[in-house]
This record gives sequence, structure tokens and C-alpha cells, in this order.
Amino acid sequence: MANIEIPVSVLNLAPIREGQGPKDAIDAMVDLAQATEKMGYHRYWIAEHHNTPTLVSSATSILIKHTLEHTNKIRVGSGGVMLPNHSPLVVAEQFGTMATIYPNRLDLGLGRAPGTDMMTASALRRSQNDSVYTFPEDVNSLIKYFGPKEKQDYVKAYPGLGTNVPIYILGSSTDSAYLAAELGLPYVFASHFAPRYMDQAIKIYRSRFKPSEYLDKPYMMVCLNVIAAETDEEAELLSTTMQQFFLNVVRGSQMFLQPPVEDMDPIWNPMEKEMASNMSSVTLMGSKQTVRDQLIGFQEHYNVDELMVVSYIYDPEKQKRSYQILKDIADGK
Repeated sequence: MANIEIPVSVLNLAPIREGQGPKDAIDAMVDLAQATEKMGYHRYWIAEHHNTPTLVSSATSILIKHTLEHTNKIRVGSGGVMLPNHSPLVVAEQFGTMATIYPNRLDLGLGRAPGTDMMTASALRRSQNDSVYTFPEDVNSLIKYFGPKEKQDYVKAYPGLGTNVPIYILGSSTDSAYLAAELGLPYVFASHFAPRYMDQAIKIYRSRFKPSEYLDKPYMMVCLNVIAAETDEEAELLSTTMQQFFLNVVRGSQMFLQPPVEDMDPIWNPMEKEMASNMSSVTLMGSKQTVRDQLIGFQEHYNVDELMVVSYIYDPEKQKRSYQILKDIADGK
């Protein structure tokens, strides 16, 4: 297998770069959407995080609407809407409204984690109960709200009804693999920060998949990190921004997205290095040839249907270049 062709998509957490502010991060999010649309990327998904001063992705549906407004054809969606924080009816109304304004361009990725700490989850105040456990029922409610009139109950989503917004189940453990398989929905695994259960989750989803009106066979997407550059050495230097990003997560610190550094060793200790490296272990990194070889190896092992990639690179132009290199590889160029 000397070549590879696969649909590729983008995930953006909308980080704030060091020296910039929230408006800059939102502008950069739109700028990257426009650039990757021109490159021919399939989708552009925006994450949901709360009480995180280094990211601007809290009001995900507003950012999706803003991105749809400033692009023409790329599909835009949530990676994901964290359902414990939201009433399914409100989600259906918001996404139904966007689907009405921008038909056939919207995706709804759904996650079962709150995307924040417990105190913040409580302040989001969807309910006093643990709505993580109602995730399967909430997903079914959304499917119904977007469905045909004859399948509705008394409470309906207007607009929303009949929009058939495509739903994707997101997961970072094996739990959601069972649900996506049971419901016959596409499944997206979060290897970009939680790769530990990737093998297991993919196997569970594929082996238990039940054909549905949405899919006749499994549709497996994997989200991973990509740092592609002109040379392996340049990619290694650029990757120190990503390493500092994950170190931030490990420490629970609040540093903005940092410029690359020549040497990470003075910055992290061996234990932090191991933890951060484990989180980012599913990363395609290097020159075009190196990344191509890594992607071929990945696909020989997993043969996924679509790749969703996140590229934590400080310089926006180098970030775009990273996405372009990957797109060329994915197109078999």
C-alpha cells in the first residue's frame, strides 16, 4: 500500500495564542475554516469547553453559526455538543434553526462528558441529577426531534422537525462505542487526547454495529493530532507548542497556546513528559513523506473511514501549511 486516499476533516478547540485575546482566537478559527475549505477539507468541527480561559469554545453553536456564515460549502459541526450540559430540545431548536438557514452543511457530534469540572458543570445547571447517565435517551430524543412529523410526540422542535441533522456519537472510552453501534450511527473516537481505548473502542463499534436508516455499515472516524512541515526537524520544533498544550492539561495550568521552543526538557519533568506524551501519542508528525508513511501504517492497522485532525501550531501560516500537507497526502498526491 504505497498510497492512501481518505476524507479528512478539522477539529478546532479555538485556543487563544500567547499575546492574543478571545476575539483574535475567534477570527483565527474563521480564517482556518476558510483556508481548509479552499483546500477541500470535508468538515470543520468546533469543540465545547467551559471555564477554560485559554479556549473560546464555550458557546459552540454560536461559533458554528459564525463559521457557517463565513464559509460556503464545508460542513460545519460540533465536536461535540456535550449533552449533559444541554436540554435536547434546546439543541434541536438551535441546530434546526442553523440547518434551516444553511441546509445540508451542518453536523451534530454528541459527547457524554460535561467538558469541564464538576463545579462548572453544576453551574451550567441543566439539572441537579447526573445527566451523563441519560445520554442514550437524550440522543434518541434528538433523533426524534430532527425526524419526520409522524414520529413526533407533543413537544416538537420548531425549526428542527424534518431537518434530519446528521448525528455523530463521540467517545474517549468504550462506553459510546456500544451506543453508536446499537443506534447504527457514525462513531468518532477522540485519539487526539485520550488514545488509550482507541483499539478496543473501534473493535467494539465495528463488531456490534447494527444497520439503521442512517447507515448500512459502520462509519468510523478517528480524531488525531497532526504536525506536518517541510522537514522532520521543523515538525519536531513546531510540535513543542502541542507538547506545551498537553503539559498545560497535565498541570491544570492556564497558559495560552505557546510559541515553539528549542528544548522541552527545562520546561517539564520526566513524569509530566510521560503523561503529556501519552495523551498526544496518536500524532502524525514530520515531513510529507514521514507523515505519509505514518498514515499508511495507521490505515493498514485501523482502516478508518475518515480522519479528523487537530493541529496545535502557534504560527497560523505554518498551521495552514500542516493542514495542506496532510490534505495532499490524503488526496494521494
